Amino acid sequence: MSDKRQRARVQGSWAKPLQKQQQPSAQHVPSAAGSWKSAPRSFEFHRPADPVREIPVEKVIENAGDYEISQGPTGVSRLRLIPGFLPPEEADWMFSKLLAELPWSQKTNYRMMGDAYEEPRLTCWYGELPYTYSRSAMQPNAQWHPVLTTLRLAIEQKSGHKFNSLLCNLYRDGKDSIGWHSDNEPSLGPQPIIASLSLGDTRVFSLRKQPLPEDKGDYTYVERIRIPLSHGTLLLMEGCTQVDWQHQVAKEYHDRGPRINLTFRTIYPEPERPTGGFVR
Repeated sequence: MSDKRQRARVQGSWAKPLQKQQQPSAQHVPSAAGSWKSAPRSFEFHRPADPVREIPVEKVIENAGDYEISQGPTGVSRLRLIPGFLPPEEADWMFSKLLAELPWSQKTNYRMMGDAYEEPRLTCWYGELPYTYSRSAMQPNAQWHPVLTTLRLAIEQKSGHKFNSLLCNLYRDGKDSIGWHSDNEPSLGPQPIIASLSLGDTRVFSLRKQPLPEDKGDYTYVERIRIPLSHGTLLLMEGCTQVDWQHQVAKEYHDRGPRINLTFRTIYPEPERPTGGFVR
């Protein structure tokens, strides 16, 4: 017997044909919950516990007029916008005069924990009483610049309100700013009226409404207003504006020239402060 046949016989004695592996039928496949073999599932819609809220669109005020911006339990918040309160040539002269002659300086404020920081703008104060905000006081200064006295009388006649004090702000460029705040210091009284006159380059004045108590300080869904304040424009904030709203002049990241903002107000003697603490 040849070697080839002998090898075939030996191999055939143990080699058996492979059996076909039986594929399990569909009835043998266990149907796990949620697998593709499961029966169709139905879903039931449940309304969210909290209603879906939309972020309000920011409003823009540019035209002259009286605007009732909110009304609530505290009262009515009102703005009066008067563009062109000063003629351009008169506004130009006053801006140059005040920029050069007012005693501008950079005020140091203090945070809640006592950390000091410099305001990102220059200021000066006029009035027979001191003015305290951000835990730092501005000292009395009864020597009003003649231009400021003229402006105060003109604004009083236009607005029908009397003012005894003035906080002057100088924004040197677009990097100078003032953050979100309300003019609600105790020395200003319960519903202070602020008359704000703008001189120089245009800056955007923004307002946002105070959030509801249940929002716990979240400003996401509050109403917002934007007002471009141009050279010679007068803005009056009346009623509950300082109670129900905050305002700011934000930094701007393009070229801006200097702007002077004159904020006339009425100051009352400050209440006595407890010793050893800071008062905003």
